[in-house]
Amino acid sequence: MSSYFSEHDCSGGEVPNHFLDFARLIATGGYWEQVGLQYNDLFGHKPPPPTSRAVIADLETITIDEAGTSQQCPVCLKQYELSEKCHQLPCKHLFHITCVLPWLNKTNSCPMCRHELKTDDEAYEEYKLRKKNEAERKAQLETLHDSMFS
Repeated sequence: MSSYFSEHDCSGGEVPNHFLDFARLIATGGYWEQVGLQYNDLFGHKPPPPTSRAVIADLETITIDEAGTSQQCPVCLKQYELSEKCHQLPCKHLFHITCVLPWLNKTNSCPMCRHELKTDDEAYEEYKLRKKNEAERKAQLETLHDSMFS
């Protein structure tokens, strides 16, 4: 059987890569768990991507007053000094600006509680959304099951 391109006297054209199409379906469709794969199997054993530049730019800057001088930075373990500027992450943890920025430029989580921040990596964000939806769906199924059989 001849191809579409040879039947219609077309030159060029790209042969579809069915393996790539299948991999995209598995990755973006959230089917990796159904076929027994994990995130690392699909995307390698690389660490999470860095925090989004927009999130870093919008971090709240806090000036330490007298009440905050007894606290210390969890990264460098130095006491905060009076009128020193620090970044506060959405999880409300405080860090010296020079301590937290290198961390956030490498990964997308709080150094203390691992609260994940938004990244610029669309595939990773899609993965996080699917994992969250899957967890919510499992919780809803458990609630439904418990309401039916308790």
